[in-house]
Amino acid sequence: MSILETEWWSLALPPEWWAESEEESILVGDHDGVGCIEISTLHKETGEFDPVTVEQIVREESEPEQVWNAASLAEFKGLTSSYVAEDAAIREWYVARGAMLLFVTYSCEVENRGMDDAAVDEILDTLVAL
Repeated sequence: MSILETEWWSLALPPEWWAESEEESILVGDHDGVGCIEISTLHKETGEFDPVTVEQIVREESEPEQVWNAASLAEFKGLTSSYVAEDAAIREWYVARGAMLLFVTYSCEVENRGMDDAAVDEILDTLVAL
């Protein structure tokens, strides 16, 4: 396992996964090329992200037909959804801890749907706020 560490959070990556930093997000993928996790970090200047605020953001940013469920990624709490769009299977999370909100997306081709779900869940469960 290697540790991916940003200024605000870290997570553990199995040897078969890679990570790189983009301008606005972190990309994490498996070397098999099945799918990719993208993580964006938002910060509130004052106060914290409460569940109502997270839900408001989700409703503003997502499609009306998406079904959202309660989610927790380690110490982060929020909402998650999964759906198919244009030949891609997508899983999304909006999770917050204090003044930090993470928008996490995992996407892969529809025919690979579910193949990496256990590995993605395991990786995201190692998320730690710094």
